[in-house]
Amino acid sequence: MLATVFPEPYSERKGILKPTAKPAEKPINPVVYVVDDDISVREALSSLIRSAGLRVETFSSAREFLGQSLSNAPSCLVLDVRLPDQNGLTLQRELAAIDNQIPIIFITGHGDIPMSVRAIKAGAIEFLTKPFQDQELLGAIHQAIKLDAESKAKYSKTAELRNRYETLTQREREVMSWVVRGLLNKQVASELGTSEITVKIQRAKVMQKMRAQSLVELVHMAETLGI
Repeated sequence: MLATVFPEPYSERKGILKPTAKPAEKPINPVVYVVDDDISVREALSSLIRSAGLRVETFSSAREFLGQSLSNAPSCLVLDVRLPDQNGLTLQRELAAIDNQIPIIFITGHGDIPMSVRAIKAGAIEFLTKPFQDQELLGAIHQAIKLDAESKAKYSKTAELRNRYETLTQREREVMSWVVRGLLNKQVASELGTSEITVKIQRAKVMQKMRAQSLVELVHMAETLGI
């Protein structure tokens, strides 16, 4: 257990971070970021996380963490609530403000229920009070990394669909918007004031550019893009 390495009482801690870079197509080697101003805690957590076969990077303050470029790999943040330069909950809000969706696991020696409720409501994966069992933290880390991997995969898929959609002409986008609503070529032609054969040609181009094998697939693509 980590209980033996956490000195008490905990002193006030600090912190700050940059938006996560665009996800790689094949994210590998998950990484865990640890922000804690106590070197003994950082070393203990680093050892524990590495023993689980995960990469780990440690930081003594939120500001130091915010100044780093993060990996494209699935990741999570193990964050102490009390930091020298700012509260961990403040860092959580800053990350949300810059649309950095990295999953956060809070750890603290001075937690209370209202604090944990605020953290969880703001999206934290877990809020652990020291001392805690090793497996509690590792379980939360694995859950967080799984969620981040799924989020990055979804982001990558949406970005690819957006790139395909941007290759469509304005008229092809109009055709697509009507087609995914279930209109037949003849009905689309009537809405756009053009011929059915023209719509048929444009519809074929839409399917080709979007790489859709069926109307059902095209509809799912439109839903993903919010069209």
